Amino acid sequence: MENRSQWGTRLGFLLAAMGSAIGLGNIWRFPATAYENGGGAFFLPYLFALLTAGIPILIMEYTIGHKLRGSAPKSFNKMNKGFEWIGWWQVAISFVISTYYAVIIAWALMFAWYAIGLDWGSDTQGFFLSDFLNMADPGVFGDMVPKILIPLLLVWVIVLGVLSRGVKKGIEIANKVFIPTLVVLFLIIVIRAITLEGAVNGLDTFFKPDWSRIADGSVWIAAYGQIFFSLSIAFAIMITYSSYLPKKSDITNNAFITGFANSSFELLAGIGVFAALGFMASQVSTPVTEIVDGGIILAFVVFPEIINQMPLAPFFGFLFFASLVLAGLSSLISISETYVASVSEKFNISRTAAVVFGGGLAALISLAYATQGGLVLLDTVDHFIMSYGVALAGLFEVVAIAWFFKGLKDLQNHANEVSDIKLGLWWRVCLGVITPAVLGYMMIQNLSTELTNSYEGYPLDFLFTYGWLVAIGAMVVGALFTVKEWPLEATGSSNDQSKEDQEVAQ
Repeated sequence: MENRSQWGTRLGFLLAAMGSAIGLGNIWRFPATAYENGGGAFFLPYLFALLTAGIPILIMEYTIGHKLRGSAPKSFNKMNKGFEWIGWWQVAISFVISTYYAVIIAWALMFAWYAIGLDWGSDTQGFFLSDFLNMADPGVFGDMVPKILIPLLLVWVIVLGVLSRGVKKGIEIANKVFIPTLVVLFLIIVIRAITLEGAVNGLDTFFKPDWSRIADGSVWIAAYGQIFFSLSIAFAIMITYSSYLPKKSDITNNAFITGFANSSFELLAGIGVFAALGFMASQVSTPVTEIVDGGIILAFVVFPEIINQMPLAPFFGFLFFASLVLAGLSSLISISETYVASVSEKFNISRTAAVVFGGGLAALISLAYATQGGLVLLDTVDHFIMSYGVALAGLFEVVAIAWFFKGLKDLQNHANEVSDIKLGLWWRVCLGVITPAVLGYMMIQNLSTELTNSYEGYPLDFLFTYGWLVAIGAMVVGALFTVKEWPLEATGSSNDQSKEDQEVAQ
């Protein structure tokens, strides 16, 4: 019996993996991305990207974790000592993301409370930017905002409490509650949205295909970008989660289930969002195309405005923001587990100590986003860490394994031994040729845009300090963590787990 925490059931692992993949971006990023890149026609490159990059990388990361039985840095180290820094780089990226992701959940928590009395009023943008965020000028941090600080602390108490209970009794149980509840709540929202006046016009806007965009390379890059960022790949998450799988686990089947579940929720989100936008357009006699938006503005400005006009507005407003909270919590738990597991194994300390150290440091840094300048800081860090952290780390991961280590064949054999769906040449071509080419082109395009335009017009010194330095710093931190040698028996991840939590799941 191996001395490593494991999932209690296969369903527990799948719900946890889905919880990681299904996050805030599914709700506010995918609908706008699909609309802006050809509507219904976007689903063709999106499906192609899912099958040639998303699921193949998921399979690769599931196989790495399952075969090598460790956190991302430890697994990369077992594969090749020179690759360990890639694992730490991904862990550092997840750490940075966790610091601001928690703040967005805190916003959603407060807006769920505001929804009960529709406290945001009729000027939803003014309420969000001025009354709620008390927003300062770009580059200015200002004072701490108590209405953000208090829910932020609550978010961290929940997340760190779940993590401290371990894999089976903490993460698995939490996701068994969060994900089914999220799906039920969001289904209620979508069903109500599609029955509203004007919903058909909204859905027509969303699904109407613009086939002329299919020949546009930027549409295909957008599809790969959406798949890459929404599936939690290259975050060190899926390697860590799959390392807790029992030895007899169907890897490829699990990857297909996770990938298609994530995409199904994105489609559901698109239907709900555009049905609601269609309703709003009909109420203000404006074309749907003029009110389409994405990101934070969609969630905290446009949706409150839509909710104001709905029957039973407080009820559906609470459901919407409660859905954001659940989607966010499940993802934040998975993001934070990457550095909890890695620090525990590298320094041979208990899970509790790793949670206190890693999670406590992330919570402390997250306070910067609870200031008046928090939104600009969040927007800057998110842009650079996603564009030049996650995407670049993913490129290095695939190239290192496929080109330098030439480990795809070995990983393929391991996956095929335990899986019903067998991998063949298509899988190696996807990872060895298609994915590196797309990610490489994506990086060139991002850099070209970045070097010719100041992101959102923010001050250049601010972008350098909190954008470029953060993205580069994650890579440097990754390299520094490789200096320390691994302990002979890295059992810290399960030192304080209960006997039950260490049993091999049947």
